Amino acid sequence: MAALVKRVGLGTRPLLPVVQAWDLDARRWVRALRRSPVKVLFPSGEVVERKLDPGKQPRKAAAEASPREQRQKQQIQGPASQTPSTWEESGLRYDKAFPGDKRLSSVMTIVKSRPFREKQGKILLEGRRLIADALKAGAVPQIFFFSRLEYIKELPIEKLKGVSLIKVKFEDIKDWSDLVTPQGIMGIFAKPDHVKMTYPETQLRHTLPISLICDNLRDPGNLGTILRSAAGAGCSKVLLTKGCVDAWEPKVLRAGMGAHFQVPIINNLDWEAVPDHLPTDTRVYVADNCGLYVQAQAQRSNKASDYGWVRDQRPLKFHEYEEEDLESGASQCWLPELEVQSYDSDWTEAPAAVVIGGETHGVSLESLQLAESTGGGRLLIPVVPGVDSLNSAMAASILLFEGKRQLRVRDGR
Repeated sequence: MAALVKRVGLGTRPLLPVVQAWDLDARRWVRALRRSPVKVLFPSGEVVERKLDPGKQPRKAAAEASPREQRQKQQIQGPASQTPSTWEESGLRYDKAFPGDKRLSSVMTIVKSRPFREKQGKILLEGRRLIADALKAGAVPQIFFFSRLEYIKELPIEKLKGVSLIKVKFEDIKDWSDLVTPQGIMGIFAKPDHVKMTYPETQLRHTLPISLICDNLRDPGNLGTILRSAAGAGCSKVLLTKGCVDAWEPKVLRAGMGAHFQVPIINNLDWEAVPDHLPTDTRVYVADNCGLYVQAQAQRSNKASDYGWVRDQRPLKFHEYEEEDLESGASQCWLPELEVQSYDSDWTEAPAAVVIGGETHGVSLESLQLAESTGGGRLLIPVVPGVDSLNSAMAASILLFEGKRQLRVRDGR
């Protein structure tokens, strides 16, 4: 019996020591606290944030790298402020035009159209020098077509970020080029805004209080030459009225030789908006393209045919010039009376604006009315009797540089 009881007692004794639940939880809390947590969450729901001692840092962060490791790390990462010095380091990429690629032809077709340029606000520039001048002035490029990679490498790297670069064959550029000797690079730019452009400091330092107004200039070569003379003389701005050839036409750009990015150009203006772009108290002078003999003859006969250099942009149904009306004195209603003075007389006392008309149609009636309202007049460049007139680009150059001479004499330079 005693043996049976002893056997039963042995059977009821637990084989493993019983560990209380609170003891297990305590051990878990101890192990968790050794891990140095940022926050401690107690069973009651209380949260306690713990801060590391200032003298104690994480083991990995406290361990400093050896000088060799630091040098290797600097070589891999490089200085934070270092900028790429070569085209390859900048990470720029370009595409190669595949055979039959229509991108160049399609872009050239629409960009060379004036309605597209005015609607979409895009222009075409060709040649490394012209493109470089445009980038320096702050023009925004969009697409570059080039035949050799060296042409792109010559351009400022920072200006090419985000620009589509397409390498094409030289024959493709030659087919669309307006140059006798193509330079192998063309660029599509957003149409420049004269307000946002950055003009050369030397140009701004020598700017004169003289503006130029182009009235119905339709010859691209003449307009490009006029813009070049305006930049050379230090003209403050050039205004182009409606009826003029587009200043951003490729032929005008070629004749301008970079003048588009040296002097502000405001295109396609109505005559009502012209005074808004002129300084206060500006006197407007019209370049007279008829000689004294023709002018005197017109004053005596008072016929419309003798005023061939006067053109009205308003519809003819509102403005019909009949000889019988002119002979009866009706000419006083439509032809402003302006004082005629020699081009070398002093006409630069106040801010001045010079109007240059086209050789075919001459100046408009609106230009004469503007000159009359501002107290200006007609500037006469005398020519030999029998010569109709000077080339408009030549007349503009003479007047602008004469105005510059007068200002220099007045300033004692």
